[in-house]
Amino acid sequence: MNFLCLYKFWSFVIFSVGLLSFSVGLYLLMWDWLIFVDWEVYSLNSSSIIMTFLFDWMSLIFMGCVLFISSMVVYYSSSYMDLDYYKVRFLILVLLFILSMMLLIISPNLVSILLGWDGLGLVSYCLVVYFQNFKSYNAGMLTVLTNRIGDVAILISIAWLFNLGSWNYIYYCNYYHDWGTWIIFLLILAAFTKSAQIPFSSWLPAAMAAPTPVSALVHSSTLVTAGVYLLIRFNDLIMMNNMEYFLLLSVLTMFMSGLGANFEYDLKSVIALSTLSQLGLMMSILFMGYPILSYYHLLTHAFFKALLFLCAGLIIHCMNDSQDIRHMGYLVNHLPFTCSCFCISNLSLCGIPFLAGFYSKDLILEYVGYNYFNLFIYVLFFLSVGLTVCYSLRLIYYCIGGFSGLSPCQSYGEDSIMLSSMVFLTFMAIICGSLLGWLFFPCPSVLVFPLECKLMPLVFVLLGGWMGYELSILNWSDSLYGLLSPLQLSFFGSMWFMPYFSTWSLYSLFLPLSNYYVNFMDLGWGESTISGVLPRFMNYLGGYNLLYQFNNIKFYLISFLFLGLFMVFI
Repeated sequence: MNFLCLYKFWSFVIFSVGLLSFSVGLYLLMWDWLIFVDWEVYSLNSSSIIMTFLFDWMSLIFMGCVLFISSMVVYYSSSYMDLDYYKVRFLILVLLFILSMMLLIISPNLVSILLGWDGLGLVSYCLVVYFQNFKSYNAGMLTVLTNRIGDVAILISIAWLFNLGSWNYIYYCNYYHDWGTWIIFLLILAAFTKSAQIPFSSWLPAAMAAPTPVSALVHSSTLVTAGVYLLIRFNDLIMMNNMEYFLLLSVLTMFMSGLGANFEYDLKSVIALSTLSQLGLMMSILFMGYPILSYYHLLTHAFFKALLFLCAGLIIHCMNDSQDIRHMGYLVNHLPFTCSCFCISNLSLCGIPFLAGFYSKDLILEYVGYNYFNLFIYVLFFLSVGLTVCYSLRLIYYCIGGFSGLSPCQSYGEDSIMLSSMVFLTFMAIICGSLLGWLFFPCPSVLVFPLECKLMPLVFVLLGGWMGYELSILNWSDSLYGLLSPLQLSFFGSMWFMPYFSTWSLYSLFLPLSNYYVNFMDLGWGESTISGVLPRFMNYLGGYNLLYQFNNIKFYLISFLFLGLFMVFI
């Protein structure tokens, strides 16, 4: 009971701070102000350590949304992690995770951003390996090593930026210099590793080994959105270069993850791939030059994705910890409220009109059509939207429809604590799209299109919904799904073989080489002739010195005798 009170206390504290920051952010947005805080931590003679914070409407509203979601996740965890032995450790790790994200959000300084960036990477590793098994260890190592690439990129960009005399990037985003291209490239590399864009996508589905409340936090508003937020902050500097290549990578990430989710049968992996698809959408509209649209979709996506994971966690609980959607079916009879929230969050993800995801996604698609990019980008964008609807409705049909489940629903029931956290997120998943749209775009954009272009998003939503229904009723014996060519099936279902490139293809070449060197150096002649020479010589000198120390009188007399004889002969 004490643990429950501890979780509730921290949930209340986080929610209160989030409400305060969101309110102040709205005030700053209304008056177009920002607050720049220089805090002198320590001063010695002429040297001082100064911590700098930037509070503007973007950082404070984002911080408020992150804290709202975090408070609901902590409250949800008080029931979800009830039977776990290390509940306090889990709470401390989640709080450290939130603190690292807050530090990253309000920092106008690359050094303090690196502190939050590294904190996110380190704590995410601890949370991914929380359930201690081989799968978790492998996923944790893949996560932390991929994120280290981004950490190194930020370290190098700190060194580059110091040429201007300060690490406060906020002053230099409008100033172009000869080596600015290197900073842009390094920052995009860091953002691509954290937001899991191609070719660093394989760690995101692997990080599903973490507990489900952590997945809700990671995939909605903290770890994976840090890269998008960093590029939104550096947008003025980034747009001074040609971003078409990175736009292509982002669009391909969106298409690849949407395609892979339709071949996936793990509930959490499907939702993880949908996160990857939405991250590709945010990145691509950012590289087109619309950072506010990217930020808008970042916030709307955070609420319905957190709700989606919380619903999935309760479903997995009730299905005896089975995550295979083929084991599910008729869940609406056992979990009516959870299934309602699950459907609302899924439909919001699809972009069904008048839910949160519709406002941001429809605006993004209209700007894509308005922006005169080539047909390949245009078609991939709309195909990815159709695939999103396809795997979302396939998931609904498998989990809720009349599919004959292989695993019985256990008698856990719908916990009031879990439900109350889902109620708030459901409310936000419905209204936050229109609410934030009114706040960010007080003067609405009127984009005039031909009728077929205007209705294109709705047409692809309907086509994707139909395709999702068709895929949900396919059997293993149907050749339409590509089962007669297993290479094609495994290619689409394994993220275009990217996990193999990130893991096996890297160490498969170096493992025999390291084995050869171990046999040659450590277990062969190399140990005796190269590595062991210096220790043997030092061992000999040490033995001689020891002999001298224990027999110093004898040596003294003998040396005196030799010295006397030497003097006589002279």
